[in-house]
Amino acid sequence: MTETMSRSETSLLPQLHEPRNPGMPLDMDRVMRCTANRSAIERRAASLPGRRSVKKDYQAAWLARAISCIDLTTLAGDDTPGRVARLCAKARQPVRADILEALGLEGLTVGAVCVYHDMIAPAVAALEGSGIPVAAVSTGFPAGLSPFPLRVAEITESVKAGAREIDIVISRRHVLTGDWQALYDEMRAFREACGEAHVKAILATGELGTLQNVARASMVCMMAGADFIKTSTGKESVNATLPVSLVMMRAIREFYEETGYRVGYKPAGGISKAKDAVTYLALVKEELGDRWLRPDLYRFGASSLLGDIERQLEHHVTGAYSASWRHATS
Repeated sequence: MTETMSRSETSLLPQLHEPRNPGMPLDMDRVMRCTANRSAIERRAASLPGRRSVKKDYQAAWLARAISCIDLTTLAGDDTPGRVARLCAKARQPVRADILEALGLEGLTVGAVCVYHDMIAPAVAALEGSGIPVAAVSTGFPAGLSPFPLRVAEITESVKAGAREIDIVISRRHVLTGDWQALYDEMRAFREACGEAHVKAILATGELGTLQNVARASMVCMMAGADFIKTSTGKESVNATLPVSLVMMRAIREFYEETGYRVGYKPAGGISKAKDAVTYLALVKEELGDRWLRPDLYRFGASSLLGDIERQLEHHVTGAYSASWRHATS
């Protein structure tokens, strides 16, 4: 991608479809009103998989929508330009061409490709002209414990390198100690460093202790200007869950009702099966509405998920299941 990208080449970027969340002053009264009834939340989340089941053409349609919302990701220490190029080829052609043709879905792509900073350049080159943005993890990912000036500088360098989306990690200690002003100031600095690139705030919910902390951290990050809030780095022992997703989606809904700005949502880590993707999309539909069922406001942080979805779509078209190894992502 270049600085002179056309609108069609950046059609998946959220800031082209919605007024960008500018943030607002930290409202501590509003933050402290964020609570979470764990038993009710878990009961609601547990009921969803059994109540929402779609079959045949409807299932294929939901799975195709899930593909369009995937941030196809590689965050391994042994990543190479060649591996990233293969991943980008899969991003351009996520499902075998004959299957997409049978479904009438030619041209379907994933939402973005997510990499470490050093892999931005090969990803940008491999995706040129596709309209698929490059996302980069930043700010000392995954722990977020590097010196603050370096975390801000990392964002700046990734934007210069061509990343159009930046996935930042918050300092969990600010949440665990209740220092909401520090979290707000940190998030605000990250948002400013991103410039025109949109920013996803990773809360690392598995390390925040309580659902109430998840609700409050979500609200503070949105007040500070986050374009997306995201569950996890994928490196924690507990990543995306339905209860956490319910809490974060309701925070997004409340923020939209109060400010008029839509903030995106991204569950990440542990979502590897097609049926789980449909369950998450059903929760989005019920809690936030159809507008959020688009890649500019919803993403899956996943890599292995795409392979299982492709396998299910092949079964839908041919009536036979193929071996999972036939659907590698890179």
